Amino acid sequence: MSAHQYDEGHTVAGWTGFGIASLGTTVLGLGLCLVSAPLLAAGITIDVVALLTTWALHLTGWGKPPGRRSREQWGMRVRDTGARSGHPGCVGCRLAGRGVRRTAVGTVPAKSLVAAKALVAAKALVAAKSSVAAKASEGAKVPEGAKVPEEAKVPEGAEHAAAASGVMPVSAGGAQPAAARSGG
Repeated sequence: MSAHQYDEGHTVAGWTGFGIASLGTTVLGLGLCLVSAPLLAAGITIDVVALLTTWALHLTGWGKPPGRRSREQWGMRVRDTGARSGHPGCVGCRLAGRGVRRTAVGTVPAKSLVAAKALVAAKALVAAKSSVAAKASEGAKVPEGAKVPEEAKVPEGAEHAAAASGVMPVSAGGAQPAAARSGG
């Protein structure tokens, strides 16, 4: 029967970082007691080096992912094979850009595309209507039933998509978030 019945999380990255951080904290404490700015700076620098060293070792597979691991992964000298692709829920991996699902360049969700088209069409409609109103106020004769340009027509169902995206046009001056319109 083994002495350890659970995973204590001991890793090369953890112990190396702990050792360097202990030295840095000792130097920092000594600088505090002696009121020495160079020692304080050295202690902080050593602690930053400890952080970066631990992070680098974790990313190279000498750390462990957060959460429970299988019994085979409990040993300190067992290298983590999943580190290269990133651990789900791991802040260190996320900071390194690992474990993040990326979309192909240039892809836009269909719902956003419809909302964007609706917004452009609504802005064009407002601009066309204000142009007709401006001509009328200048005394120009505007024929009854003047046509709105084709690009200014809002596609069917676009109002709903734009409202779902949280942006709807409110004036010729542009658009306003839904929260600002509703007062909340």
